[in-house]
Amino acid sequence: MQQTDFTKGPITKALLSFFFSMLFANILQQFYSFADMVIIGKGLGDTVVAAVGNFTTFSFFITGFIMGVTNGFSVVISQTYGEKDFAVLRRAAALSVKLSILFALFLTGGGLWCLPPVLGLMQTDQTLVKDCLSYGYVIFGGLVIMVFYNLLSAVLRAVGDSRTPLLAIAAASFVNIGLDVLFLFVLDTGVAGPAWATVLAQLVSVAICGGRLYGMEEFRLGKCDFVSDWKLERELLRNGVPMALMNAVTSVGCIFVQGCINGYGVAYTSAYSVCNKYLNLFMLPGITLGFAVSVFSGQNFGAGEFERIRRGMKNACLLALFWSLFLGMILFFFAKPLAGLMLAGREAVGYTSLFLRFLAVFLVLLNLLFVFRSCVQGMGKPAVPMCSGIVEMAVRIAVIFFGLPVFGFTAAVYAEGAAWVGALLLNLLSCLHFLRHVENE
Repeated sequence: MQQTDFTKGPITKALLSFFFSMLFANILQQFYSFADMVIIGKGLGDTVVAAVGNFTTFSFFITGFIMGVTNGFSVVISQTYGEKDFAVLRRAAALSVKLSILFALFLTGGGLWCLPPVLGLMQTDQTLVKDCLSYGYVIFGGLVIMVFYNLLSAVLRAVGDSRTPLLAIAAASFVNIGLDVLFLFVLDTGVAGPAWATVLAQLVSVAICGGRLYGMEEFRLGKCDFVSDWKLERELLRNGVPMALMNAVTSVGCIFVQGCINGYGVAYTSAYSVCNKYLNLFMLPGITLGFAVSVFSGQNFGAGEFERIRRGMKNACLLALFWSLFLGMILFFFAKPLAGLMLAGREAVGYTSLFLRFLAVFLVLLNLLFVFRSCVQGMGKPAVPMCSGIVEMAVRIAVIFFGLPVFGFTAAVYAEGAAWVGALLLNLLSCLHFLRHVENE
């Protein structure tokens, strides 16, 4: 399959080619996550939907950490690919595998051990705890598979291959949905069934991405590539750990919000779970654009093409504005039908509709945040995105803590918007500063 070299050729054509392959992959990934919720909701009811959504809030802390680490590793790989230094590229890939195994083992143990007390800290309703644990133990037990899927797909994207991850997700989607139906409606496994379906589907993705990398000449790894290189390992960790902490810190704010919302009953919990599902779905173009910008800026930073980074950012911002307008119209005018697709209770549908209409108006802030944050990450400046994660957490916690008793569920809406504004300003100013600095050197 063809790889995209972002250091030469038309910028818009390269961005769009990479973007659409990744967008389809991310849509499929969200589709099978969305299908999970629909099948669970229709097969097991709103209470189990609330339980899975409640667990997902905590699991984002773990999965966000994993994605941050692996995407941070891929920044080093994209920069060395831009430099065309393939010896260092192979060593970076091999050491990324070693470090990812260590992270996977640590996070598996930590996730399994922390799940029960965290559910208590989140004030999870007792009617939800059993299903949360049944679902969560399976997901956390399969974290090694999740780590390797994220690593392999991130490495492929770093060298300009966005089509293989698309193929992997397409195959995993069909497997996941088929297993969902089998486990729930044939084998009657309960809520653990969809969790097993997710883990097994990710294993399919790992096999496809691993097979593609094995066949690429740049990644013909030898034993010497796995020999410890502290300088390179430190560079990998310097990019990976701050990005992981950024995601983890952001998720702490989400866990706090979930805990506050759980104290107001199952209707609030169900509504917020579904809101997060739709938020994850409709911010996909922004996330995808962010991935493209990260690879674009990483390769060009390694090649010393700083003016090309600036021009690419202008094109990325225009794409972010287009998707915000297009998806915002869908969210605003179809908020209630979308809410009713996964929820049956009138109260929960009302809360969800309110959230989706707000998201329609302010989606542009979130999409621009992804663009500027990813550019900073691609240039190898991970401290700023990490600080922006702290800003997001602080703002989100403050607004929900003081606003929920006064405004009710609407406070969750205000918390998201305020957090996005704060993080966007920090990343925008930092991105412009770093570009001016490297151009003047």
